[in-house]
Amino acid sequence: MTTLAILTAAGSGTRLGRDLPKALVELGGFPLVLHAARRLAASRVVDAIVVTAPPGLAAAMSDVVTADAHVSCPVRVVDGGPTRQASVAAGLALARPEDDVVIVHDAARPLASPDLVRRVLDAVRAGHPAVVPGMPVTDTIKRVSPVPVGAVRTAPGPAVERVVETPDRATLRAVQTPQGFDRALLERAHAAGADRAVADNLAATDDAGLVEALGEPVHVVAGEESALKITTERDLAVARMLLEEPA
Repeated sequence: MTTLAILTAAGSGTRLGRDLPKALVELGGFPLVLHAARRLAASRVVDAIVVTAPPGLAAAMSDVVTADAHVSCPVRVVDGGPTRQASVAAGLALARPEDDVVIVHDAARPLASPDLVRRVLDAVRAGHPAVVPGMPVTDTIKRVSPVPVGAVRTAPGPAVERVVETPDRATLRAVQTPQGFDRALLERAHAAGADRAVADNLAATDDAGLVEALGEPVHVVAGEESALKITTERDLAVARMLLEEPA
């Protein structure tokens, strides 16, 4: 059986202050999406990649990824959807009959290593149908009571929220991608949550959330610092430093 990687690259670069999609922003002279695709291919456990591009930019994204000599596995590029969830569903629709495991990765995490890809896939093939990488949380985390809709502030000063819980950070993980799934489970999760995919305020922020909504277990393997998500210019600067570190 084979492994398909879905590489989501349909996000905008708005918070990076760019006028091009985030996946095409350069890091060390190469677009983020190309860094991510190269590392997926370098894992030697991914048999094919589907890249989801911003609508109308599939051809441009294909020019970047498919012609690169370091991306050694077959690549298809398709238009993504209005949300990340919808984009993954578009990629999943192109899975081949022989693809029994699906790796879902984000171009916004371009430096996730081939070792991390292998670690996730090994856990899935060892019998865990949904696997995510996660990093221990080092900050103290507070859960707050949401401010009621329509509430009016009467006191002067900054807005305040009431703390209702301080969870034990030893039990918390900051989740990353790539995430790995038994294909049948991922398809079932997307089918069950399809009505959420139409808008960002409804859509799942990761595919593991859709699996959890089915009541199915999700397991965590060790993540890595290099799999950071690039959202702001500061993140991009940190990624540049990581890229320049000696191997």
